[in-house]
Amino acid sequence: MAALARWCLRRRAIVIALWLAAFAGVAAAAAVTGSAYSNDYDIPGTDSSRAYALLERRLPDRAGDSDTIVWHTEDGAGTVRAPGVERRMTAALRQVADLPGVASVTGPYGSGDTSRISADQHTAYATVVFRKPAADLGEAEVRRVLDTARSAASGASGASGASGARGLEVEMGGAGAGLTERTGSAHLSEAIGVGVAAVVLFLAFGSLAATLLPIATALIGVGTAYAAIGLLGHAMTIADFAPMLGMLIGLGVGIDYALFIVTRHRRGLRRGLSVEQAAHGAVVTSGRAVVFAGATVCLALLGMLVLRLSFLNGVAVAAALTVALTVAASLTLLPALLGLIGMRALSRRERRRLAERGPESTVTKGLCARWAICVERRPKLLGAAAAALIALLALPTFSLHLGTSDQGNGPSASTTRRAYDLLADGFGPGFNGPLTLMGSIDGADDRMAFTQLPKVLRTIDGVASVSAADLGGGGDTGVITVVPKTAPQSRATSDLVGRLRAEVLPRAEEGSSLRVYVGGLTAGYDDFAAVIVSKLPLFVGVVVALGCVLLLLAFRSIGIPIKAAVMNVAAVASSFGVVVAIFQWGWGSELLGLGSAGPIEPFLPVIMVSVLFGLSMDYQVFLVSRMYEEWRRTRDNRTAVRVGLAETSRVINSAAVIMIAVFSAFVLSGDRIIAMFGIGLAAAVALDAFVLRTLLVPALMHLLGGANWWLPGRLERLLPKISIEAEGDGEGRASGPVPVPLPLPGQSGSGAARAGTERSPVP
Repeated sequence: MAALARWCLRRRAIVIALWLAAFAGVAAAAAVTGSAYSNDYDIPGTDSSRAYALLERRLPDRAGDSDTIVWHTEDGAGTVRAPGVERRMTAALRQVADLPGVASVTGPYGSGDTSRISADQHTAYATVVFRKPAADLGEAEVRRVLDTARSAASGASGASGASGARGLEVEMGGAGAGLTERTGSAHLSEAIGVGVAAVVLFLAFGSLAATLLPIATALIGVGTAYAAIGLLGHAMTIADFAPMLGMLIGLGVGIDYALFIVTRHRRGLRRGLSVEQAAHGAVVTSGRAVVFAGATVCLALLGMLVLRLSFLNGVAVAAALTVALTVAASLTLLPALLGLIGMRALSRRERRRLAERGPESTVTKGLCARWAICVERRPKLLGAAAAALIALLALPTFSLHLGTSDQGNGPSASTTRRAYDLLADGFGPGFNGPLTLMGSIDGADDRMAFTQLPKVLRTIDGVASVSAADLGGGGDTGVITVVPKTAPQSRATSDLVGRLRAEVLPRAEEGSSLRVYVGGLTAGYDDFAAVIVSKLPLFVGVVVALGCVLLLLAFRSIGIPIKAAVMNVAAVASSFGVVVAIFQWGWGSELLGLGSAGPIEPFLPVIMVSVLFGLSMDYQVFLVSRMYEEWRRTRDNRTAVRVGLAETSRVINSAAVIMIAVFSAFVLSGDRIIAMFGIGLAAAVALDAFVLRTLLVPALMHLLGGANWWLPGRLERLLPKISIEAEGDGEGRASGPVPVPLPLPGQSGSGAARAGTERSPVP
């Protein structure tokens, strides 16, 4: 670490040029190759996966994505069968069918198919089948379809001779239509988050140059990672939200990591060190903690690989790559920039004070010192209050319902949400999530059994309607569409899927070689969620175990890793409580523009657990490393906890405010999934920094006393020695007053001086 710091300081122009070249090169390559993201929830071996594979293999013309054009007439404006409405919609649908990328359009007019018109005759729909999956469609391509369909309504509003055409509403739903609602506000989210971070940094540093360093470092690291993820999408399955998720995490940790190093560097300058000495010392000391913290975040993220799900593998690798590059930028680009700006890392007032009064004392004063003493005086009361708050916020987690939100959870003004609601009102709530039963048929007996199946299905409780058996693919494949009575996200719909698989279909298959698989959105999402839940204990166990081992090696203690694991679980549970209250219960979701209440995405627990465990470990490392340093020096637990909290709480809280700002800004991204991550992570960081690390953890450490640092002698001898920070302060020597420990409550200054001296604080 020391050699790397020296090299970057001496060759800062080369380091800066290399980073800029890497960023430009990767960004150019990503722009040339384009993106290849995929939201493939398919898990081979599940029932829904077999159903889709059978459909794709034997009926490929039906495997493409389809959207739905919905039109509705208001009361008093006639029905959808009115001549004016029928004429306009027929013309619009004919134009849609002629558009590039559209394979077919099937509507209710002229075919005698009354099933596409609601019972009250005020709502109708047409199915638009595209020639390729929605993921491969362009936004402009789909928008032409939507605009063409809506031309019937826009013409109706101003037509005087079109009987029954007034009051016509045309909307479009489906995966393709969703492409037209990408708000493009992700960059606004980034700008707002970075802007708030800049304000916090300027208030903390008072120097514009020092303020820009963490932001510039994070942006270069995250920007390079963002482009690299685009390239990585051509080699493995990467979800389309993975780059934004990586950016969300990378900006938060990147600015924070740089903040820790810059804070240490500025402290060295105020002590009278030269620019090179201060930067070298900051990288050698705080840089080690950054490496350790970044490694824990990456390990927690890569823990998702144990689930062996291709969809999550890409998310894990993308997020870990982003964190790794931000750490690399903090250790190389940042010291080069520190050497470049020189003494301007300090504000003008600080430089003037240093010139007039010489190096300053590093005795911690102010609010942080008073807070540390307050926690020491009342650990039971404050600890109990913190625990009660965490428990209260965690209560909603017990009602967690995993499922996949759909367009019915979108903003109320969106065309997909309007189409969803119109179909639900006109045809029933289950219409938006039909189940597709795929039959593999071999012989006349199988064919007979499959054609009799719709009659049986119509008698099943929870089924609203069943289509006739459609035998295609040369008679070796059958398709039946089942519309449930309940919405796709309802538990009752999931229960229906379970009954079909466990009871109804096995009876229909008896005495034949017929095999029927249940597919469709609800069935696929249920299968995905079931696999995730079944593997979640293994995943959490691996992540917790890895974190405990790392802390055991770093702090030579049994108690520290156990407390960290408990605190991490508490942070996860309480943040999930906030997510459930907002997104599942709908408390303020519409007000925030996040749509209506709905289930929590099944992969959210896995990704959030990995991210939150990593971020929680960051604060644990920065807090406890200073306490551990003081413990090794004094062997006094009260002094160690008090000094560690006083000297790190300010920088931890500043870092937390930055992370909260960055994460919260992503609520404006317009993406429900990213908004879930943003609110969940912001809540977790706020609770972790302001309640757990600066209140509950030090309170517990005061109550446990010397037991915090207990380690069996035999285990002590077996463990390899790993140091988070370099021995000594890493900042060289400088003239100036010798700092003294924080005085105990009621202790005089002379008593504090007799307690011994202490080294410079470690952020």
